[in-house]
Amino acid sequence: MERASSTEPALEITRVINAPRALVFDVWTKPEHLVRWFGPKDFTVPEYAMEFREGGRYRFVMRSPAGQLHPVYGIYRKISPPELLVFTWEREDEEGKDGSGTIVTVRFEEHGRKTKLTLRQATFRSVDGRDSHYGGWTECIERLAAYAESTAAWET
Repeated sequence: MERASSTEPALEITRVINAPRALVFDVWTKPEHLVRWFGPKDFTVPEYAMEFREGGRYRFVMRSPAGQLHPVYGIYRKISPPELLVFTWEREDEEGKDGSGTIVTVRFEEHGRKTKLTLRQATFRSVDGRDSHYGGWTECIERLAAYAESTAAWET
């Protein structure tokens, strides 16, 4: 997994996944798949709502292994299957919102028989804010890769 490093308050992570692009896109965008991998390691997604269309809303509640809930929500801004997703990203705190709104862009590129996934999240208020998301997204993408690769093997 590659990480773009800079002092810019934007996060970029690239990973090559051993599964076809259309499958990786489906794994990210279909709720029956997404609930099996979304979130950091050992997190679950006990609640979700997806209106998967441009202008549609989503809301996921991730549960940590300790039982703490981490709700996130946003709006799908651009959907171009199987190559691009753009959506807003907001997190909820105990009062309902933390005001850290960013834009997440996920590109799915054919890389031979594999998929090159690039996630970019911007613009954070600070480099510290950016860095606090790196670990979670890295674990999330690792889980996505493992799930997509096992699904690709099962579907062949």
